[in-house]
Amino acid sequence: MSDEETNSKLNNPSTKNPPSREHRGSGLGMGRGRGRQMRGVVEKPKDFKGTMRKLIKYLKPYHLSLILVMILALVSTALTVIAPKLLGDITNKIVAGLKTIKDTGLSQGGIDFAAILHLIIILIVINLITALFSYIQSWVTTGITQKVTFNFRKSISQKINRLPLRYFDESSHGDILSRVTNDVDTVGQNFNQGLIQIVTAVTTIVGILIMMIILSWQMTLVAIIILPLGFLLARFIIQKSQKHFFNQQVLLGKLDGHVEEMFSGHIIVKAFNGEQRSISIFRRINNELYDSAWKSQFFSGLLHPIMNFLEDSGFVAVSVLGGWLAIQGKMSIGSIQAFIQYMNQFTRPITQTASIANVFQSTAAAAERVFEFLEEEEEIPDNPNPVILKEVKGAVDFDHVFFGYTPDRVIIKDFNASIKPGQKIAIVGPTGAGKTTMVNLLMRFYDVDKGAIKIDGVDIREMRRSDLRKLFGMVLQDAWLFSGTIEENIAYSKEGASHEEVVRAAQAAYADHFIRTLPDGYNMVISEEADNISQGEKQLLTIARAMLANPPMLILDEATSSVDTRTEILIQAAMDKMMEGRTSFIIAHRLSTIRNADLILVMNDGSIVEQGTHEQLLAKNGFYASLYNSQFVR
Repeated sequence: MSDEETNSKLNNPSTKNPPSREHRGSGLGMGRGRGRQMRGVVEKPKDFKGTMRKLIKYLKPYHLSLILVMILALVSTALTVIAPKLLGDITNKIVAGLKTIKDTGLSQGGIDFAAILHLIIILIVINLITALFSYIQSWVTTGITQKVTFNFRKSISQKINRLPLRYFDESSHGDILSRVTNDVDTVGQNFNQGLIQIVTAVTTIVGILIMMIILSWQMTLVAIIILPLGFLLARFIIQKSQKHFFNQQVLLGKLDGHVEEMFSGHIIVKAFNGEQRSISIFRRINNELYDSAWKSQFFSGLLHPIMNFLEDSGFVAVSVLGGWLAIQGKMSIGSIQAFIQYMNQFTRPITQTASIANVFQSTAAAAERVFEFLEEEEEIPDNPNPVILKEVKGAVDFDHVFFGYTPDRVIIKDFNASIKPGQKIAIVGPTGAGKTTMVNLLMRFYDVDKGAIKIDGVDIREMRRSDLRKLFGMVLQDAWLFSGTIEENIAYSKEGASHEEVVRAAQAAYADHFIRTLPDGYNMVISEEADNISQGEKQLLTIARAMLANPPMLILDEATSSVDTRTEILIQAAMDKMMEGRTSFIIAHRLSTIRNADLILVMNDGSIVEQGTHEQLLAKNGFYASLYNSQFVR
């Protein structure tokens, strides 16, 4: 990994990461929506059972609430199953009453309205109880879901602070955000949806099947025979359509990515006359998308009418058989009515069970990604008995430091340097020499593989990271600002800073003048991308932020690279004043900015190849002189 890549990620955490090596150059935006269910396609977990066990452990504190939900679901489902039987009884009483009237010739007294009213009241009570239980289920389940989601996000938030910078360098920021948002939401929503459904679906299937067998085993047999045929046809159609749905999602991602690239890079496209190439690529992807979308919709469109045909065929068969049984006196009209209602309800929970299987697959896939994040290797814990520097002098020693971002690629090789308190140290060298890596090690964003870095004789690994980082003020090449007012951005380095302190820091950084020309001045809100101020103005704000912190040591990484020459001279003077009495590390590409450094460390291929003052290094006529002359001699 080059210094520039590491520096960019370090300086601007809000910036979207470039795609990983596997996707680099494709520009397809395929990271979107990971952890979510795509149309017709469910992302499957690698270890369904293991993930569900972990999820169940996560739900353990709420086991009493879950038991209550299941009991309520069982009772309400059982009551729902009884309702069609009661309606059938009402029909039987009406039919029996009409028959009595016909047989006796009397116009009144045949129908037992009192018994019918009694059954109706029972039905109303059942419906009220079912509605109440459903509300309580929903209320309790929603509470559990929100608590689980809250705990997931809390655990992730705490985990982020314990992860090493290496993890963020190697992972896509979009993927991390997807785990925090999409995957956690998927777990919560699917859990809320699936928990009650699985209990009610299974109970309903069992209950309805029992009631159907009680009413007529012959009609039940006819109803059940049709089900396997429907499942086989549905499975065949789903298998045919699934691959087309998957291709459709892939091609949608490609199309989105291409359009996004063309819009974001439209200046480059026009500059190199790439419009026709872009249009031809769009047409090719769009044609492929049309083909996949048409096929997927065609096959999925077959499912509904075929299932309706089978369902209607089942109703016809059951009705004919029921009529024959009624003629034979083996079954009452009310029982036939109840059976048809049960048959209508029977297919619904079976379909639900199939969809719940997908829901649990999606839940497990999302939960697996969350658990993977929570189980990532954490940075080395701080020393339980940390050393606290009460009075910082600023002596820094690099003692035989070795480091590599990966074991097979050592970047820093036997780095040795001894910096005295208050010295201004410049670190120079070509791209990839290891300059920014040294800053990462000094701030303990990474730990050295061998050797030690000491401040005032204390190994920085003996200190808490938070205490170590308080010793440094940083101004980096890529200005990092967040959504908020200009004053909040400057005051970020010092909690509780007053307005007067912020203004003084801005004046010292020559930022006060341009701030006062902006709408709302110090209260102007900077957008998320900070695109309502220039790059140079962003850099001035970060310099003001470092000045406000007033730390004992400074790190400046090409801090004036984004400002004009006149402003650079003014800022350089202000920074020279700020660096007085402070140990300062300056990473420089423009060597004209570090002529007055007390010590210049010249790096190449991870090692110090030369060191000395500007005049001493020029007199050596070595590597530094070559770099310097390449910038000024034409």
